[in-house]
Amino acid sequence: MSLRVNLRHLEAHNLKLQGEVTIGELDIDTRDEMIQVATPLEYDLEVEKLEHSLLLEGDLRLGLHCKCVRCLKEFDFPVELKNWRSHVALQGEEAAPVMNDLVDLTPFMREDILLAFPQHPLCERECRGLPKQESGKAKASSSGGGPTEASSSAWAELNKLKF
Repeated sequence: MSLRVNLRHLEAHNLKLQGEVTIGELDIDTRDEMIQVATPLEYDLEVEKLEHSLLLEGDLRLGLHCKCVRCLKEFDFPVELKNWRSHVALQGEEAAPVMNDLVDLTPFMREDILLAFPQHPLCERECRGLPKQESGKAKASSSGGGPTEASSSAWAELNKLKF
């Protein structure tokens, strides 16, 4: 379930929270076919009520299943935010909505998790991409002694134009 905190429970003392937010409740739309959320978001947090806000501190963990943008190899990518902190306003323009003394903390965790996603996932830092393969047409034309497709380019054709 999404992570909600009761403000009345925070009046007496800080809350220590541990658990998971399911992939569906996290509601992350990566809009990227190279990155998919693989595991629920695990959290280990302490929530403190300040005067007109909440302070969240702790660790967040989430597993991603990615495809390398260079070689298309599939791999797992862990997202870990250690010593994560977030300030949640309860008043003003940026205030979190409060319903029946409950505040949903999921959107604040989601925002920082998304910022930790890889922009261009790579299986290895030194990944060279897909291996180069020679096409059958290039081999056939190079054996004939004529110009190959690789040597005739669009620039060569443009250089032939006379203005």
